[in-house]
Amino acid sequence: MTSRRAAPRVLVVGSTGAGKSTMARAIARRLGLEFHEMDALHFIGPGWQENPNLTRQVARILEGPGGWVFDSLGHPDVRDLLWEHADTVVWLDYPRRVVLWRVLRRSVRRTLLRERVFGGNREALAGWFRRDHPVWWAMSQYEGRRAEILRRTRDPRFAPLRVVRLAHPRDHNRDPKACTDGNLPPIN
Repeated sequence: MTSRRAAPRVLVVGSTGAGKSTMARAIARRLGLEFHEMDALHFIGPGWQENPNLTRQVARILEGPGGWVFDSLGHPDVRDLLWEHADTVVWLDYPRRVVLWRVLRRSVRRTLLRERVFGGNREALAGWFRRDHPVWWAMSQYEGRRAEILRRTRDPRFAPLRVVRLAHPRDHNRDPKACTDGNLPPIN
């Protein structure tokens, strides 16, 4: 575990569709930190092409001198690296109904408006019938993701982490700076 640094290093974690990117951007903007979107680092080309240099690229960011905000529990290849280098974890631990409504609304919008996402890809109607589509992924991975995050917050390897657990979206109304000032209650 790396020692605490002057500049905050924040992970915003939660289920697919919880609003990690939105919260992470707000925290980064408020604190003047670099924001890194994990999906944009992971998917680098058409056809959802994966980045073969993901681990090296993320490690370079983590080893840099400044602070940062990532919007992810972490791709399995870099998950431990992220957690070992972070000093704060903001956990968006929202109810399943909230997460599913958010991811459904986002995917419908992306599909209908043909919005470009990571690597220039788009969510297409055909993708809705695949198990890895965000809506199905959020439904099937919800409990597992919560269990993984809870396990990590209790793991002695990550004990120096400050963990802020937000149980409802109304907690977003709090000042994002509070997520790194320790003003929100830590996880029990």
